[in-house]
Amino acid sequence: MAIFLFLIGLSVGSFLNVLVFRYFPEESLFCNLKKTHGRSKCLSCKNPLRWYELIPVVSFFTQWGRCRRCKSKISWQYPLVELAGGLVFLLPLYFKSIPGLNSLFFTYPSFFWIFNVAWIAIFLTFILIWIIDYKFYIIPDELNIFLIISGIVLMIENSFYKNFSQFGDGSFLGGFSMLFGVRQNIWINHLYGALLAFIVIGLIILITRGKGMGMGDLKLAVALGVIFGWPDTMFILALSFIIGAIYGVYLLISKKKGLKDSVPFGPFLILGALAIFFFGYDILVHYFNFFSLI
Repeated sequence: MAIFLFLIGLSVGSFLNVLVFRYFPEESLFCNLKKTHGRSKCLSCKNPLRWYELIPVVSFFTQWGRCRRCKSKISWQYPLVELAGGLVFLLPLYFKSIPGLNSLFFTYPSFFWIFNVAWIAIFLTFILIWIIDYKFYIIPDELNIFLIISGIVLMIENSFYKNFSQFGDGSFLGGFSMLFGVRQNIWINHLYGALLAFIVIGLIILITRGKGMGMGDLKLAVALGVIFGWPDTMFILALSFIIGAIYGVYLLISKKKGLKDSVPFGPFLILGALAIFFFGYDILVHYFNFFSLI
């Protein structure tokens, strides 16, 4: 099953690459979908690629990262995105390893399908946002809207199958989430998270007059608030600022960027979200242990 899911993910990752390389910021992402039907070509010599040159990950390494004809270098984005897609499709196996979710999957099979499909879709959207924002300094509205819809779907599902007010249920921070309140209603909780993101990023945009962050960052932060709720969103924002600051210092020291140069913030928001998703509870355990609070 793991191999089967991983192979499907590699193929989906390959499609994401096609979508990104044929994307034009001036056009809607949905309009760009119409351009994905033609044969893939080398970006340098424009020659159509044969089937054995399109095998995810394998073709890149068997060709030593170069085009067979013109010998120009192939971007590392191809295998990395394909591998990321493969790992995303292994999420169902990760969820099955979590005791609480595992019991829900067996009790309510419909919960299994909705939950897994929603999170796989969210993670694939994260990949698209990361690459597009990194390359073009823009986050398509369609992707942020899709994240918000996915978050609402998860909220509806959780309201049916899970007791949100239970000890840490519905939060990636586990029992620590009870320390921050707003656990009576899942809708109020996630609205609170979205509102927090809107206020924090909105204030930064207002104070810096749009030079510190853009509207795409604001919309992405609100979408993450809808998906993760309170207090997870607060920690996602904190981690994204910390990661962004560390990366900014690195760019300045290495002289790759100056003080006036801009850096896309979308990838840092996604990194913060991933950190909370996979390690939220452990991060707080280490934090409280460090300060001898538990």
